[in-house]
Amino acid sequence: MVHRGKSLKQLSYALLYLSPSLLIFIVFIFFPMAKTFYLSLYLTNPHGDPVVWKGIQSYVVLLSSEMFRKSLWSSLLFVFFTVPGTILVALALALLANVRLRGIAIFRMLYSSTIGVSVASAATIWMFLYAPGNNGMFNYLLGLIGLPKVGWLVTTQTALPALSLMSIWMGLGFNFIILLGGLQSLPEDIFESARIDGAGWWRQLRHITVPLLSPTLFFVLVVDTINAFQAFGQFNILTQGGPDNASNVIVYSIYREAFFNSRFGPASAQAVILFLIILTLTLIQFGVVERKVHYQ
Repeated sequence: MVHRGKSLKQLSYALLYLSPSLLIFIVFIFFPMAKTFYLSLYLTNPHGDPVVWKGIQSYVVLLSSEMFRKSLWSSLLFVFFTVPGTILVALALALLANVRLRGIAIFRMLYSSTIGVSVASAATIWMFLYAPGNNGMFNYLLGLIGLPKVGWLVTTQTALPALSLMSIWMGLGFNFIILLGGLQSLPEDIFESARIDGAGWWRQLRHITVPLLSPTLFFVLVVDTINAFQAFGQFNILTQGGPDNASNVIVYSIYREAFFNSRFGPASAQAVILFLIILTLTLIQFGVVERKVHYQ
């Protein structure tokens, strides 16, 4: 009984110290999640009040919607374009910046600078780069080498890849800092032994650097995947889901349904499905990809 009373006392102290954090989680995470799931089971009025019970039928109708399936496909394509590209480019820059050269700190600062650029500022910059005709930098460069101009944001074939390219640029700063920190934490004696044994740069990268860096690579993979599914600002500013819904990813579709069409029930159902997709992919990453991670 004494031991049990002591355990309860320790638990009460722990809950007391955790109560501010628990309160924040309840107010800003758990309650909104529960309210979203609750609203997804109803049709609502323009004020967001539940009116008609739909239950699971809301999800059946949503999954049978061609518009939603197209939004889901656009989201998956965006993640596929963005996540590997961001990680590979950031890794290449981190490898370049990991050498010991005079003035290398300047390049490290430049490579990581995009972390301080907001989505709105980045979208404005890339809006000028993608501008049609000779007004855009990219089309101007294409004209210099005799290639036809491209309607980057106004054609269904190029809108999503163009937004993915911008998102890769935006994500470079964060990924670069994380990967460079991981590279600088690797033990140097292993590389010295490999060089003595005659291993070249490529063999060191393949058999030493990447395996030892795999925990960091796994971390940025998980974070980048979640961030890519939640991307919104660039779609809202540059394409508004167009053209012809080619860039109407799930997050933007939720925004349009809720705040333009005042259909909070279907919007909440989309949010629940998006949450389940992200949760499933994260569990798969931890269950499958993490097995290949080499923890020291």
